[in-house]
Amino acid sequence: MNLKNYTTEVPTSTTIFRVQQFLIKAGVSQIAMDYGLDGSVSAITFSLQLEAKKRPVMVRLPANVDGALEALWRQRCEGGRLNSDRDICTYKNGKWLKKESLREHASRVAWRLVQDWIEVQLSMVAMKQADFLQVFLPYAWDGRQTFYDRLKGGGFKLLEAPKQEGEVVEAR
Repeated sequence: MNLKNYTTEVPTSTTIFRVQQFLIKAGVSQIAMDYGLDGSVSAITFSLQLEAKKRPVMVRLPANVDGALEALWRQRCEGGRLNSDRDICTYKNGKWLKKESLREHASRVAWRLVQDWIEVQLSMVAMKQADFLQVFLPYAWDGRQTFYDRLKGGGFKLLEAPKQEGEVVEAR
């Protein structure tokens, strides 16, 4: 399976700049970068005023570089041999490849996917296919966690159908 954007050579910094430009054109009022321990950008946080006299909505969009690294690693090492630590494999012509050598590539791919996703979501908003909060709701940020993380932490109970008045609930 080919992974989208897996061949990109566009530097991560260029892609992040493009993401910022799309967000600015969409009318966001603030943009901040979250950095990992290695100094690389791990997420973009921004705010947008949706309605007058209401507080702005904060949104945090992460790029899962580790997830991209795993996917690229699986793709590159498919059919190859792994060492005992599973961090070096043989691939093309029996050459050895270190997993960590793919990290920069994984960053480029992960951020390119974020860019593509934002472009599509903002196009949906511009074409009145959805509203801003509808497409960004999973990433709405309260300063500690996203809305999706809150739903997940609560076992997705908010997604259960509401009980009807007089409905009998069976004991388990």
